[in-house]
Amino acid sequence: MACLLAPLRPTSPSLSIPRTRFGAKPPSNAAPAPSRLIHNSMSQPAAEGNPDVPKSDTTDVLVQYVVLRRDLIDTWPMGSVVTQGCHAAVSAIWSHKDDPVTLQYCGPENIDSMHKVTLEVTGEPQILNLSEKLKAGGIAHKLWIEQPENFPTCLATKPYPKSAVSAYFKKLKLCK
Repeated sequence: MACLLAPLRPTSPSLSIPRTRFGAKPPSNAAPAPSRLIHNSMSQPAAEGNPDVPKSDTTDVLVQYVVLRRDLIDTWPMGSVVTQGCHAAVSAIWSHKDDPVTLQYCGPENIDSMHKVTLEVTGEPQILNLSEKLKAGGIAHKLWIEQPENFPTCLATKPYPKSAVSAYFKKLKLCK
């Protein structure tokens, strides 16, 4: 049985939530909002914006690879394909939630600057072949099998240092 909840509304005018127009200028006496880009931007390693972090700590970034099937991208709605990748990524992380690298990747200091690389293969034979190569190399991953159809749609690795896994993915194209 579903439950529908209505948002709480203040009963007193003094409790009302101030409404701000998107793009409106803040009052001149307002303090500037802190920028997240300085410390944990996805476009720059944390050390570049933070002089307290040694440069050597950013040389081997933690990364999760997600691989989608191009044949599905071309025939399924984009949202459905993205959802498949999300299923695989979450499953790979949850299955390895106690792994030290996964804990570091999902830790409070990295949660806003995760690195994922989304790649593509042409179809089912290629994703099965990639999964076998990863198994043979001891690379933990989740091959997502869509149910009830029972066919592989994508795969995702658990987080790894990039240098430990990038060789397995170097021949694949970025998903566009």
